[in-house]
Amino acid sequence: MNQLENKDLFEQIHKHPLFQGVLDSEFTTLMEKCTLKHYNKAEKVLYSKTPREGLLLILTGMAEVYVQGDDGLFQQEVLEVLQTGDMIGFSSLADFLGEPNPHVAKYTVEVRAVEDSYCLKIPYSVVEARWDDETVRDFVLRQVAVRLRDIYGSLAEQVKLANQWGESDPFIRRIQDLMNEPVISVVKDELIQVVAKKMVEQRASSVVVNDFDGILIGIITEKDIVQRVVANVSNGPLQAKDIMTANPITISRYGYYYEAMSSFLLNGIKHLPVEEDGRVVGMVTLSDLLRKKNRGSMEILQKIEQSTFSNLPTVKSAIYDVLGQLINDEIPTTHTLEIITKLYDRLVNHCLDLAVASLEAKGKGKPPVPFCWFTMGSSGRGEQFLLTDQDHFLVYDNPDSGDSERVEEYFALLGQEIVDHLHKAGYKLCIGKMMANEENWRGTLKTWQERLRGWALRATNDNVLLGHNFMSFRFLYGDENLHDEFVKMVKEQVSRSRIYLYRMAEQEREHPVPTLDHPIRALFGLRRDSIDIKKHALFPLHHCLQVLSAHNGIVEGTPLQRLDALVKLNVFTPEVADDIRFAYEIVLKVRVEQAWGRYLRKEEGTSEVKFTHLRSRDKEELMIALKAIRSLQNQTLGAFGML
Repeated sequence: MNQLENKDLFEQIHKHPLFQGVLDSEFTTLMEKCTLKHYNKAEKVLYSKTPREGLLLILTGMAEVYVQGDDGLFQQEVLEVLQTGDMIGFSSLADFLGEPNPHVAKYTVEVRAVEDSYCLKIPYSVVEARWDDETVRDFVLRQVAVRLRDIYGSLAEQVKLANQWGESDPFIRRIQDLMNEPVISVVKDELIQVVAKKMVEQRASSVVVNDFDGILIGIITEKDIVQRVVANVSNGPLQAKDIMTANPITISRYGYYYEAMSSFLLNGIKHLPVEEDGRVVGMVTLSDLLRKKNRGSMEILQKIEQSTFSNLPTVKSAIYDVLGQLINDEIPTTHTLEIITKLYDRLVNHCLDLAVASLEAKGKGKPPVPFCWFTMGSSGRGEQFLLTDQDHFLVYDNPDSGDSERVEEYFALLGQEIVDHLHKAGYKLCIGKMMANEENWRGTLKTWQERLRGWALRATNDNVLLGHNFMSFRFLYGDENLHDEFVKMVKEQVSRSRIYLYRMAEQEREHPVPTLDHPIRALFGLRRDSIDIKKHALFPLHHCLQVLSAHNGIVEGTPLQRLDALVKLNVFTPEVADDIRFAYEIVLKVRVEQAWGRYLRKEEGTSEVKFTHLRSRDKEELMIALKAIRSLQNQTLGAFGML
């Protein structure tokens, strides 16, 4: 290292307790073993897999220490912020001192520069050269003692907060603490009679099926035996491989309580094999988790299925309890919305079941032709957390000749029943009347084909807005075959409506995402004091993904599903997609936290976010997110030659 080029920094280092009092010649020798490096803002200083072979000293600037989860940007937990003069690496001193490490799985932290910084990496060879100095050992001992005190204080605070909210499992409990072991397993050619006998003897509700190398290939539950053996007549003996559910969903033994619970909810299953290094080491069931919980909020599932028209309003409160729990436990926002969306989907499906049954009870019969019900807006995008207004439409099959009037009459009644049931459950009526009880938001396949063609031919601003809302549709209830026909029809109409897509992109050019390029404190303090998070961030992101997706033949899916599809089509590089995912997570986080806070304070709902209500870190992240969305907007305009 050139000490002349960094004279001030080396004078600072020489005064540090590790090097204080060292002769100039020895100091020069020690510095030749060290690494002085400049890091730009947001640049990683240490990676999780970087070998820990010394200490890191922050000379100028600031850095943060965080844990990077398996899901990339969406699972990061900042442990501490390092200021000028702080050090990190004391936890690895045990290795330096020759102590054995009993931990099988190592979870190492990462370090990232919060602002432009100079850092000095000090290898163990330098520490060893200075270890005989009593002042150095005293300094290290004090640093370790302070760090240990801080860690215990932080851990105590986390446990206190977890207990305060009444549900500590999602916060600190891992699956290895909840699973049943040893797991009961059979090989794939085991006779079903033998499998059933094992389950009875072990009082197990499931067994895993392995190949001859011990690798998991399937699972058999009590339900499988009843449905696939008892209820069916077979001509010959059945083996485990004949009735198993292949390629079952699994979870790592190091996974968290809330991850397992969301797997059960999102996939409609009740058994999760637990894996470690590709081998099954245990089993966790939905009933295991429900027994372990401290609060009864997960009983929402039973509450939804048993609700009637009169007590539908109670379901909303139960879902809000779950939402509050997830927000308080700081579960990643996109993960929270996945769980809540699944609960709302169950509620909506139940409402439609009740609506169909209600018409039959009133003597109107059953649906005369296959039909589909689609949700739109925030529900369609999988972003609804607080119940908002209704956005949905009905599609039904083309009736036989002469039966159109009867079919239309039935679905007009069904549309009204659906609206009434959803309203009873807590969904407000749509001010824009985009609901299935309105003639413009229901119809046959042929009617919808003509409607979409009409929007495209008359691409007014109003019709473009209708198109944006429509293109967020998500299938929730009804006939799968009809759904496929509907999607095929929409794709055909979109492929013939390039001018309509051009007009959609043109709207984005007329409403650019705010550019926030100035220093964050000056910008937020002087230029503007708030931002409409929906209008200036979420809507541009949604609209651009919709337009680019439709431009490439994708007409349905949540924003993240569309993003994944566009990566596969090479419309986005994985790096650009990561930036968009990060932006999406940040904007949703701000949106959810601000709206939830207003709800708890009984304030009127708004998407306007005051910068004074945001933490400094949130402001910084929001600025980065808006830049990413602005880049997405520019890429969309470029796809239509508008730049």
